[in-house]
Amino acid sequence: MPPVGTREPHTATAARTCAAILSLLLPHRRAAAPHTPAPVEAFPEQLAQLAEFVEAGEPIVFTLPGFPCKSPSPAKVLGHLPDEGERLSLRFLDDLCAAVERVYPPGARMVICSDGHVFGDLIQVPDQHIDAYADELAAMITRERLDHLSVFDLRDVLGDLPHDDKRARVHARYAPTVEELRAEVRTDEATRALYCGITRFLTEDTTGFEGTRSALQRDCRRRAYGVIQRSRAWGALIADHHPRSVRLSIHPQRPGTAKFGIRLLEAGDAWTTPWHSAVLRRSDGGWELMRRADAERLGRLVLRDGRPSHFVAR
Repeated sequence: MPPVGTREPHTATAARTCAAILSLLLPHRRAAAPHTPAPVEAFPEQLAQLAEFVEAGEPIVFTLPGFPCKSPSPAKVLGHLPDEGERLSLRFLDDLCAAVERVYPPGARMVICSDGHVFGDLIQVPDQHIDAYADELAAMITRERLDHLSVFDLRDVLGDLPHDDKRARVHARYAPTVEELRAEVRTDEATRALYCGITRFLTEDTTGFEGTRSALQRDCRRRAYGVIQRSRAWGALIADHHPRSVRLSIHPQRPGTAKFGIRLLEAGDAWTTPWHSAVLRRSDGGWELMRRADAERLGRLVLRDGRPSHFVAR
């Protein structure tokens, strides 16, 4: 038996609890290499983040940057407000926190760090649409009684300042330089994949561009660097405001990195999110994210509270 006053028994118990909590996340991991085995031991960063809460007996705080706004492409989404894709995703996250509580009684809560205003100008979505999306997201959490969830956005940090001023302040304080990112894209595979993925999304989502296809691609490559700069800045700001948290990401992540990639709903593409797509209820009862144009071809539209919500397979 260890000497009185040592922490070995507590630490051993905490380690088992952290492993049990992480095991709840693993089936939903959004992975850069999804077919590579990744046991609990492959995630020391997340185990350490969990241990800060478990060893103190405190509720776990998850932070998840995402849920920014709907894509501006009518070929992808049903409109600019949250729909069934967001509702199902929020319910999943709330259920995940409830599952944590069953193995760790202090429980867990999830802070949805809605980042639309951070790069709204770069993705060419009006700020009023981003406000409406965030407000409806918060209302959806209240209506659905998702008590483990809350929303955090730039309004919580910089109040009623003009949106351009907010973006400029966050960028100036936290963003890396474009030169730093260009070097990282050249040398780091994960950053290069992120850059290519964002460039593809921007190219697909841009409407009304009057130049050539090559000019559009150049513009989207430039804006992609800006989106990554702002995303990094938002991550740093979140770390300042939520310094103790288990950091989640909607982007694919490798084991051993500081963030854990989380998959919200089933989709054919690892980069697909509810805000870049519509949701189809398949004939087997499952839900799948896909482009609106594809879901429209496969199913019939369903309204919820008078608004387009999702599709049901014919």
